[in-house]
Amino acid sequence: MRNARWKRRPGRSGTPGSWLRQSVLGIAVAILLPLSSTLVGIGATATAAFNPAAFDFWVDSGMGPIKSRILRAADGNTNRVVYALDGLRAPENLNGWEIETSIPEALASQNINVVMPVGGMSSFYADWNAPSEFFGVPAGNGSSTGSGGLNGFAGGPGKSYRYQWETFLTENLRWALRDRLGFNPNRNGVFGLSMGGSAALMMAAYHPDQFSFAGSFSGYLNNSAPGMREAIRVAMLDAGGYNVDSMAPPWSPQWLRMDPFVFAPNLVRNGTRLWIAAASGLPTANDPPGFNTLNGMELESLALANTRAFQARMSALGGSNVVYSFPSTGVHAWNNWSEEALHMIPDLSANIG
Repeated sequence: MRNARWKRRPGRSGTPGSWLRQSVLGIAVAILLPLSSTLVGIGATATAAFNPAAFDFWVDSGMGPIKSRILRAADGNTNRVVYALDGLRAPENLNGWEIETSIPEALASQNINVVMPVGGMSSFYADWNAPSEFFGVPAGNGSSTGSGGLNGFAGGPGKSYRYQWETFLTENLRWALRDRLGFNPNRNGVFGLSMGGSAALMMAAYHPDQFSFAGSFSGYLNNSAPGMREAIRVAMLDAGGYNVDSMAPPWSPQWLRMDPFVFAPNLVRNGTRLWIAAASGLPTANDPPGFNTLNGMELESLALANTRAFQARMSALGGSNVVYSFPSTGVHAWNNWSEEALHMIPDLSANIG
């Protein structure tokens, strides 16, 4: 396993010294955001881009049968594997990386097998404390539309049953990939955006034999900071009507276990190779004027504040196993994450298998 000194990519600006000011500003922004925007990300309404080269891979779990999409490495190897995790609005048909980007194809062309779990809206890919419900009222039948707090009483994934995504990714799916496809179950990579970014770090922190590399793009990496739980509460209400208290009780050991700022010592001790990125929140030429761009600017500013806090934490712990990337432009949107993933691929490739 390779460790590397901290480095900043050329052209990427910023220092960890201002993270506290950014955190306070970012948290204030999150609390003031309207219900429809907090932490939900952009691109949720795009048309699915089905890749015929990928195939469905169903695995039984405590949540029932769960689909993943698999894209095989170009050279046919089974040793090099990466998991691509979705954002808060993860749909039930395809993974966002397949819907929105060509990153799976880019990874496969570099002889990496791509595993794209499908579903898990608002789950943070965690094992929840209970099925999502409010005031002791079980969710009804039917499907969540993926938008609006009224969906809290509608049916949907994680409502008639308890989300068990960490167990699925690190046990059910892991061993099914080995037994049915011959995939290497060790020294895999994992990366994700927003919700999936913090989850990727969590997987690596607690399952170091499985994951030797983890990447976070625009992740929320300081979830126990003042105001963050309530910001996440609002986000999960909007993204499918989920109750954060069903995921983990307030400030419980279970909640703290999910917080990258808290479990950072695990990542240092494990020597996990990390790629941690967040943009400035300033739009690029490809971000058109409008609500989505304004929303993305606010969300990325919060992600940047969280990421800077995590950077300071890792620095205090002597963590030298991280590449940080802080682009001078970019909002909370797929074009930003796709570009960042392309930059990450060589480092990922060198640290798995």
